[in-house]
Amino acid sequence: MKMSLGLGKRIELEMRGRPADQILDLNLDNCRANKIEGLTSDFVNLQTLSLINLGLQSLEGFPKLGNLRKLELSDNRISGGLNHLAGCPNLTHLSLSGNKIKDFDVLDPLKDLHFLRSLDLFNCEVTNNEQYREKVFAKLTQITYLDGFDREEKEMEDIDCEEDDDEDDDENEVDDDEDDDDDEGDEEDDDDDEEEFEPGEDGEDDDDDQIVEGGEDDDDDEDEDAPAGQEDGDDDEDDEEGEEEEEGEEEGPRGTKRKHAEEEEGGEEEDEDA
Repeated sequence: MKMSLGLGKRIELEMRGRPADQILDLNLDNCRANKIEGLTSDFVNLQTLSLINLGLQSLEGFPKLGNLRKLELSDNRISGGLNHLAGCPNLTHLSLSGNKIKDFDVLDPLKDLHFLRSLDLFNCEVTNNEQYREKVFAKLTQITYLDGFDREEKEMEDIDCEEDDDEDDDENEVDDDEDDDDDEGDEEDDDDDEEEFEPGEDGEDDDDDQIVEGGEDDDDDEDEDAPAGQEDGDDDEDDEEGEEEEEGEEEGPRGTKRKHAEEEEGGEEEDEDA
């Protein structure tokens, strides 16, 4: 539980040495103060401010906080002076429950808060009026929720959940549409691939290539075999000519010897006759 300090000292403690323009949320609950002090317009980026159970009797001196969205003023002694909130034009949630608000006219300054969406007056004396809800909604037409319920008595949480579900459904529909688009894109790519690939034409080209290559190979083989055969034939002819020459040389000496032998035999016969 936080100690009960003066508002100025409590603000200094909550800042923890940070500059005012870096503070987004400020909780000053349960410190003792009957008026606003120490809270200045230097908190230019403040979005949430909680001043529950301070004992505030007036909002006089409330600073201009242009980015403030949510203001908690529950369990104080505020009976009027809501015009001091005019410096918070972007306020969307305001809780005044447990205060001293008795008359509907006290709420008139809130008409200028055009973005006000939720107002809480629970445990204020004004709620005792039988037409309380009808009158507040008629006076503050911009609000959607009063004391946590809308005009149709639906709770704020239920409405928020339904809105979240609707957003999720919308996101899922977008995702499904993107998936369908991706599938269509894949099908188109497949069709393009099929059109580019034509088996008939490619097959004919391959056959022609094979025939041409085969013919070239056969011609090369014939060219290589032809010289080899011719060389073999030339070698055989050379061998035959060589053999004939050798035989001629052998026959030459043999014929000469026979001639000499015949001449010698003839000489011997002549000697005998003589």
